[in-house]
Amino acid sequence: MPWRAVGWATLSWVALCPAVAAPSSVVLSCAVAYLPQRSTWVREVRIDWDKQTIRRLRIDGVEPYGFSLWSGGVMTAIDNERIQIDLVGRQWQSDFRGQATGQGRCETLPG
Repeated sequence: MPWRAVGWATLSWVALCPAVAAPSSVVLSCAVAYLPQRSTWVREVRIDWDKQTIRRLRIDGVEPYGFSLWSGGVMTAIDNERIQIDLVGRQWQSDFRGQATGQGRCETLPG
């Protein structure tokens, strides 16, 4: 991964948690509306990071096998749900292999 992508991701973390210190955590609560079911689920995203990179990512307590950083956030997958979390715009987007989609807003929880 190029340093530039990591640099932008680091700026995103600073926007979420202004007190940049040693290893830290950010917890997001994302209200995600799923279609076509028309149901809303609240998803918890926990990101453990330091000044350079994300050390651990958990969604609803589940740690995905891997994740990728992009300029504004993180991408991963859990149980066939492909997930993109825009950390700058605080948006969640996901899809279940074209069968259903999810979209919602994320709020930072006090930590």
